[in-house]
Amino acid sequence: MEYYSFSQYVKDTFGEKVYKIALDGGFTCPNRDGSLGTRGCIFCSGKGSGDFAQSPVRDKQGMPDIFAQIEAGKKRVEAKNKSGKYIAYFQSFTNTYGDVSYMREVFGQAMAHPDIVAVSIGTRPDCLPPEVLDLLAELNKRKPVWVELGLQTIHPETARYIRRGYDLPVFEEAVKNLKAMGINVIVHCILGLPGETKDMMKETVSYIGKSGADGIKLQLLHVLKGTDLAEDYVQGRVPVMEMEEYVKLVADCIALLPKNMVIHRMTGDGDKKILMAPLWSGDKKRVWNALQKEIKSR
Repeated sequence: MEYYSFSQYVKDTFGEKVYKIALDGGFTCPNRDGSLGTRGCIFCSGKGSGDFAQSPVRDKQGMPDIFAQIEAGKKRVEAKNKSGKYIAYFQSFTNTYGDVSYMREVFGQAMAHPDIVAVSIGTRPDCLPPEVLDLLAELNKRKPVWVELGLQTIHPETARYIRRGYDLPVFEEAVKNLKAMGINVIVHCILGLPGETKDMMKETVSYIGKSGADGIKLQLLHVLKGTDLAEDYVQGRVPVMEMEEYVKLVADCIALLPKNMVIHRMTGDGDKKILMAPLWSGDKKRVWNALQKEIKSR
């Protein structure tokens, strides 16, 4: 079975291999600041899913120094990045939630860096008001802008359990608006959420494939210390998949997607310092090899 990998996509788009640098733009989230809640989504760590993002360096005025974060991120991978090109990935929390002038400054710093070829912005579908969409369209004229939307599931009962905080029509409207502006859309889907059967997970993946989005991130559910999900896991309410089970599920999911949809991720690995389960996910090379073997066998 063939699929359109992220590595192939960046080679097709930029002419060579490009690395992502995960950044902390200093944003918060409506699920953290009291607008929707204060504890975040049930699986979300204290860093707002940005456990691998650069430390939030700030300038003398207290603004995030994105240029410094990019330079720090480059040093981590520059030995293996022959192209010297990078994608700025605003990963932590909700990066289109807040003051538009602040966003213009933060994203503008990344846009201005000569080694950055695209900016990828992680956010929620319910945090894309008209003024933010206008800013993204403006930035997209300078360098490619990608928007990553945390959907996770299409099933209402699961969405309530994870405290997602918005309904499916909000997601559909966000995708429509972003695509109307020519912005690349990537959708996050978590496989293994409590209460979901494999058929339910496949329904979410199939829906994303038909949503108009350009890419997908398939994420293994991780149980991280300090999250409300961890409390349910300790109580025995959160089953986790074995590696072989997950690998077969991912291959099943990829088969449901359009051939031109970019597979940005097939799994994911939580910070080992706070990872409770599944521990096999920490062996990235083993998991990747198993995924490739299963996909090639289809």
